Amino acid sequence: MSPQLDILIVEDEPGQREMLAGFLEGQRHRVSMAECGRAALELVTRKTFDLMVLDYRMPDMNGIAVLEQARQIDPQIDVVMVTAYGTIENAVEAMKAGASEYLTKPIDLEELTLLIERIAAHRSILRENDMLRQHIETLIPHIDTIRYQSPVMAELIQSAAKIAQSPSTVLITGETGTGKELLARLIHGLSSRRNRPFVAINCAAIPEGLIESELFGHEKGAFTGAVQRKIGRIEQAEGGTLFLDEIGEMTPGVQVKLLRFLQEREICRVGGERTIRVDVRIICATHADLMKRVEKGLFRQDLLYRIQVLPLDIPPLRQRREDIPVLVDHFVERFAAKNRKPIPSVTREASRLLYQYDYPGNVRELENIIERAVVICDGAHITAADLPFQQTSRSGHPDTSGDLPALPLQDALLALERHMIEQAMTRADNNQSRAAALLGLSERMLRYKLKKSGLRKA
Repeated sequence: MSPQLDILIVEDEPGQREMLAGFLEGQRHRVSMAECGRAALELVTRKTFDLMVLDYRMPDMNGIAVLEQARQIDPQIDVVMVTAYGTIENAVEAMKAGASEYLTKPIDLEELTLLIERIAAHRSILRENDMLRQHIETLIPHIDTIRYQSPVMAELIQSAAKIAQSPSTVLITGETGTGKELLARLIHGLSSRRNRPFVAINCAAIPEGLIESELFGHEKGAFTGAVQRKIGRIEQAEGGTLFLDEIGEMTPGVQVKLLRFLQEREICRVGGERTIRVDVRIICATHADLMKRVEKGLFRQDLLYRIQVLPLDIPPLRQRREDIPVLVDHFVERFAAKNRKPIPSVTREASRLLYQYDYPGNVRELENIIERAVVICDGAHITAADLPFQQTSRSGHPDTSGDLPALPLQDALLALERHMIEQAMTRADNNQSRAAALLGLSERMLRYKLKKSGLRKA
């Protein structure tokens, strides 16, 4: 049985409100009720709730407004938005405003139960991560700690902590700016190698003719300009960790030599004859789809198998919006100190824009946006005028809401859900465990959705 939660039901229809309360109390949750948005916000101010089940259409205020103000009061509250009205635009708006899930009336109680179980599991992971975070800060206080609040990042950090003690090779994937090197440094800092070197090399930043020498070193006279022996990055990392960023850009010739090193754990400097045994843990990173590069003949398949022993994927910031407020606070404090300014507050409208922007450049882009805002703001407040996207749509891009299908919400969501499930099942070769992981669902929830969408018989 999942942990008991403190749940607030916000519903203006008395019958629906009482039915949901009775059902959730029957599952041993602690339930409070509110008949309108203002009453709900008063309760959230006085008491901490794990979850709010919120009606979209309220008599006094819109459910989105209730959601946004509730998240201002308690950023950690989870929200399930419920409505019998609207189209797909409402779902997009609710999810961008911070809703955990979106359900339609009449509520499927089995689906609600599964959602609550998933939310309870995520909250449990976050509590465990609070203890892990304290351990990390004690163990490696010098590291720039990864800031997060989202369940998906909490699970990722837990996985990183588990594999830190392993000598096996790690492959970190994720879009540009998601923090792949920061995660690599965290893994190194949590490992038994933490007191040995962490050596990083960006495979895309070094000219093709020099990368072999950079990695393996060279002997004096090995080539024109080699006036003395050079120790390569692999040797420099002896006893520690070598981080190979953008490994997908590595040239084919160097790929062969790296593969040989991973197999034998020995290197030979360019122009040398003696093999040197090296004890080093390899962490690789890429924003590219390495399997597609394999298919195009740009990356060796055997090397891919060697480096993805322990894969970790960092989701883009737009898929973990819960992390945005804590990152904003962190960057505001950092750049206020850097610029010797008082720490400015972020206005409500600026917070909303920051939360809803899609960040194609991910955390790095958010960092740059906040640095600029801290520098140009009046010193007391960061306002919407201090942000570079105040004239754009909620997504940070030109408004394309007119392109959304004018379908009933339930039909549109079911079609989108079915499409995503089909894609995940195809990528996972119909393995439900892997497909569930790709979708961020439990296997039980995936089985339910397969049945619901007609992709699996009852």
